[in-house]
Amino acid sequence: MLCVDWLEKQMDKCDTMAEWLYRQFSYEYAEQSLSDWQHEFAEGQFDGRWKSLIATEHGQLLGGAALACADLSTRPDLGPWLACVFVTPEARGRGIAEQLIEGICNHARDTGVATLYLHTQDKSAYYAKRGWEVLERFENWDKEQWLMSRDLQ
Repeated sequence: MLCVDWLEKQMDKCDTMAEWLYRQFSYEYAEQSLSDWQHEFAEGQFDGRWKSLIATEHGQLLGGAALACADLSTRPDLGPWLACVFVTPEARGRGIAEQLIEGICNHARDTGVATLYLHTQDKSAYYAKRGWEVLERFENWDKEQWLMSRDLQ
């Protein structure tokens, strides 16, 4: 059975989740070592920088998503952010990402957040179908990106 819960309750999965993110979004971590990112991500579960939900099944990690204070250094004026959305290829197509995203949005709303932001390289259509609006297109990490927001009120 699929279980969605806070990563801080299963910290034994933290380094694996951080490594998956590091490899999937390697262009974002070009100036940071894997071990430094794992340390930052682990601390972020408790200090609010990277509060993450994870999905597991039979004890196996399938993916996660985070509520991040800051996720785009060129836009320090915006936040908080939906970030670190990743589901293993074997588990895709089951609605897991959507459950994680909605869990983060619900938590953000419950804590008083009115607007949540995200940036994506290639999933803008996916997010648009789920209530996110494009704010702008921009280039970062030598890649075209989409800046999007979602009203949580």
